[in-house]
Amino acid sequence: MTADDVFFVLALLQRAEADVWVGGGWGIDALVGEQTRDHRDLDLMHRQDQEAAVLAALSPAGFVESLNWRPIRFVVTAPDGREIDLHPLVFSDDGSAVQASPEPQRPFAYPPSCFVTGTIQGTPIPCLSAEQQDFHQGYEPTERDRHDKAELRRVFGIATHF
Repeated sequence: MTADDVFFVLALLQRAEADVWVGGGWGIDALVGEQTRDHRDLDLMHRQDQEAAVLAALSPAGFVESLNWRPIRFVVTAPDGREIDLHPLVFSDDGSAVQASPEPQRPFAYPPSCFVTGTIQGTPIPCLSAEQQDFHQGYEPTERDRHDKAELRRVFGIATHF
């Protein structure tokens, strides 16, 4: 997933008036302000009530659902292998949100302050804050996960869990 791919996907979703925030590797790179590694996918948080619009916007570009772990997350994949990992969020009136988790009584919390703006190649993009980026818990981290956490520590002084 290249920076141009990210811009393409975000433009499709913006035209559909779907609210999304970049997380994961691209989200961390957006916060850092430069690409620090190659990316195999794009993690996007989206409003759960806009899911139909998100899917309708991505479908003409060839993205089809390839993994369904709803309500926690799902993945859409293009014929060329590009993947978008979608994370549905349910928002409250105060601007906070929750995402379902494997433990239904303990959803992932997103405070209003975690929805920020970063940049990719100088272009502003909506993303998650550095503090909110410390996810990937509950499984053995990959080398990419370790790289991303090191960037959070290096640039933001975030005490990550690995």
